[in-house]
Amino acid sequence: MQTAAYWIEKLQLERHPEGGWFKEVYRSSEILEKSALPESFGSERNCSTSIYYLLEKNDFSAFHRIKSDEIWHFYTGTSAVEILYLIDGHLKTQKVGNNLDNEELFQFTVPKNTWFAAQLTNKTGYALVGCTVSPGFHFEDFELADESLGNNFTEYAQQINELIH
Repeated sequence: MQTAAYWIEKLQLERHPEGGWFKEVYRSSEILEKSALPESFGSERNCSTSIYYLLEKNDFSAFHRIKSDEIWHFYTGTSAVEILYLIDGHLKTQKVGNNLDNEELFQFTVPKNTWFAAQLTNKTGYALVGCTVSPGFHFEDFELADESLGNNFTEYAQQINELIH
């Protein structure tokens, strides 16, 4: 089993603004014109994008949302990734990993416009995953949560605030 440091170096990962490590590995050359996209998009988008994403130890992906569906794919590691997401006013969780007997999935899709965060289930471990976004990711479509998210979901405020930078 490789270490997190091995993957960070081998894949040339960089720090991600929401936490963890990443590298974009695919951005489709095909473009969706603004007229083909929902009104919420401000301009054209690539059809699809994907990144490698690595969390280690106490790293987490802070609560955020984007305007596209995002598929998380588990590759390797010593921990599963727990995705926390808000749907219909409720905080739900889904583990992405390779232990299907522990209710983990190899991949999980976070629906567009959904507030979500991710953390390791084993804080001494790491997980290397991939994230695929369609229409393709653009920072213009990215919204990082602040403390007000917890204020809007008071029942889950503690869990939410623990995953905000």
